[in-house]
Amino acid sequence: MRRTDQGDGGHASPLADRSAAAVREAACGYWHRRGLSAEPARVAVAPGVPLLLLAVLAAAGAGEPGRGSVLLPHPCTRWYAQQARLLGRAVHTVPVPAESGGIPDPFALLEAVRRTRDAGEVPQALVVSVADDVTGTAPPPELLHEVCEAAVAEGLLIVSDETWRDTSHDPHDTVIVSPAEILAEAGRADQVVVLAGLDAAFEAESGAPSGGARGAAPHRPGPAPGIARFPATGRGRLLGERAQEVLDTLRADLPDPLAQTAAEALREPAELLSRRATAARWYGGLARALHRAVTDAGALCRPPHLGRHLYADLDPFRPRLAARGITDAPGLEAELVRRLGPYALGGHRFGDDPRELRVQLTTELPAAALPRSGRGRSAGQAVDEGGTEVAAATAPGELPGVAETLARVQSVLVDLTDGSPQ
Repeated sequence: MRRTDQGDGGHASPLADRSAAAVREAACGYWHRRGLSAEPARVAVAPGVPLLLLAVLAAAGAGEPGRGSVLLPHPCTRWYAQQARLLGRAVHTVPVPAESGGIPDPFALLEAVRRTRDAGEVPQALVVSVADDVTGTAPPPELLHEVCEAAVAEGLLIVSDETWRDTSHDPHDTVIVSPAEILAEAGRADQVVVLAGLDAAFEAESGAPSGGARGAAPHRPGPAPGIARFPATGRGRLLGERAQEVLDTLRADLPDPLAQTAAEALREPAELLSRRATAARWYGGLARALHRAVTDAGALCRPPHLGRHLYADLDPFRPRLAARGITDAPGLEAELVRRLGPYALGGHRFGDDPRELRVQLTTELPAAALPRSGRGRSAGQAVDEGGTEVAAATAPGELPGVAETLARVQSVLVDLTDGSPQ
C-alpha cells in the first residue's frame, strides 16, 4: 500500500515509505498479541481513525455510489455518522441492548435492515465499538456473537472500532472480543475490518492521566494515529486497496516523527504497558465513584468497565425535570453544564433521540478537582493542596477535592429531580 500519486512526480519519499512500513509491521505485532492474524500488506495507517473509517466506508460503497447505507448503534461516537454523511450515505441508527453500548440490539438490527431495504436502499456496513468509550461498557461475547450472526446473514460489512480496548479498568473482569475473532471462527473473516486508534497509548506515553476541562489532552506530536486491519481474503485485499486509494487521494500520510512514535507505541514496551495499566486503574476508580454518585441520586446508568465516560439516563424523572423546564437532552446538557461545568454532553450528540433525557458524563469532572500540581501524575501519586503526596493506596474518589466534587454531582442531580431519588 504505497502512494503512487503521479501529481507530485511518483512515489512517496523513501523515508515516508520506510516509516509507514515500520508502523504496519508493528501493527501486525499489536494484533498478533490480541489473537488476530495480520499482514503488513493488509494494514492501512492514517493520522486518525475517523479518516480510516471514511476510507473504509468509501471502499465498501464503491459498487453502489450514493446508495449504500450505514447502520450505527445509538448512542455511538459522534464522528461515525459524520464520516458516512460526508460520503452522501444514508445513516440509520439502532438502539443498543440493555446490557451494554457499542453494538445494536440484534433483533432491532434485523428490523432496521428490513426497513432500509423497503425504502429502496442498500444496507452495506455496520459500525460497532466493542470497547465503547461513549458508555464505558463492553458487550458480552455471547451478545456480540448474535450481532455478528445477524450482520453476516444480511451481508453487512462490520467495521469494528477497537480504539479503547486497552483501557479496561480491570482486565480480569472485562472480556473484550473482536468481531474478527468471531467471524474467523465462522469462516466469514472477509466481513469485518478492524480499526484502532492509539489514543490511550499516546496518553500513556505523555504521562496521563491529566485533569482539566473536557477536550483537554496531553501534548502529542500530532493527532493520535489510527490503524486498520483488512482480512487476508480476496474481498479484504480489494477493500484495502480501495481504502488506500482514498487515503492517498487525501494525502493522509503520517509525518515521519509521528510514524516513529506510533510504531514504538504499537510495539508496547514494558514502560508503556505499565503506564497504560496505571491510567486505566485511575480512570476506573474515578468512573466507579462517579457512577455511585449518579445512581445514588436515582439515575439509571450502566456500570462503567473501561474508558473515560459513563452514560446516565434521567428519563424516570421526566415529570419532575419538565416542571423545571427541562424536556430534552439539549436542555439537560445546558443545565448540567451551568451547574457542573463543561463535563456533560446530551445524548442527542451521540445519535440518541433528543427527546430522551440522557447525558454522558466524563471522569474529567472529578479529576478537575485535583490541584494542578497533581495532574498528569500516575494514579495514587496525586498531590494535595499542601503539596503533600497522597498515599498510593488512596482510592481516586477519596482524594482531596474529588470526594467533594462527587457529593456536589449527587446534590445537583437530586436537586433537579426534586430531591426524591427513585
